[in-house]
Amino acid sequence: MSDEILYDRQVIDFLEELWGEGFLSPGGAGEVARVVEGVDLKGKHILDIGCGSGAIAVLLADKMGAGKVTGIDVEAPVCEAARLRVRDAGLEAKVEIIEVSPGPMPFDAETFDVVFSKDSIIHIPDKAALAAEVLRVLKPGGAFAASDWLTKHDGDMSPEMAHYVKMEDLEFQMASPAKYRVAMEGAGFEAVELVDRNLWYAQVSAAELAELTGPNRARWEARHGADFIQHQIEIWDAMQPVLKSGEHCPHHIRGRKPG
Repeated sequence: MSDEILYDRQVIDFLEELWGEGFLSPGGAGEVARVVEGVDLKGKHILDIGCGSGAIAVLLADKMGAGKVTGIDVEAPVCEAARLRVRDAGLEAKVEIIEVSPGPMPFDAETFDVVFSKDSIIHIPDKAALAAEVLRVLKPGGAFAASDWLTKHDGDMSPEMAHYVKMEDLEFQMASPAKYRVAMEGAGFEAVELVDRNLWYAQVSAAELAELTGPNRARWEARHGADFIQHQIEIWDAMQPVLKSGEHCPHHIRGRKPG
């Protein structure tokens, strides 16, 4: 990962308006609930990898019963936004936000009951090293519950997919469901499960594009700038064919550390 800030204040403000205050990926609280469905969160210590601007960490602690949430991210602007959100929610005793460097996580082995991540591990190139680190910091019997943006196959992308990834310009390191399964089972996870969410996001993304290009476009341009919104429209345009083909396939990812 380069030193370039990928999520600056302008990008944060736009994504939060599109996806909900504090959310830097789609689906809001409902999608978070689906990612952790069936996972016992009550009183648990949860690690939120790629916590973004903090809405999920607050949600886990305030509405979903977590005992403590530790959110980590690699970029100062999102960590600053997350800490402000935690403070405004009055949850500083239950939620901590830590800015980290890419690589091994600064935690002892067997620290967390649950490791969660929503659409952020796409930025981590080595999925096997990621799986091993998650397993290391989980307590025996602990759960990994995440969502991420995957690609149907490894190897060369289609021209359409390569164009979309270039347009995003967010240093995506996409992997296939098969690669994630191998990484997690190789690390030692049990009950590995991958659930394809392509059809859901294909519909959501089309609605987002319609919002940006429809009658409300002038309002989006007034708030974020015409050039910025035009660029977002170009990204969402590029996304449509690879979602329709299934090459871009968001997934839920689950696994359990042996107890």
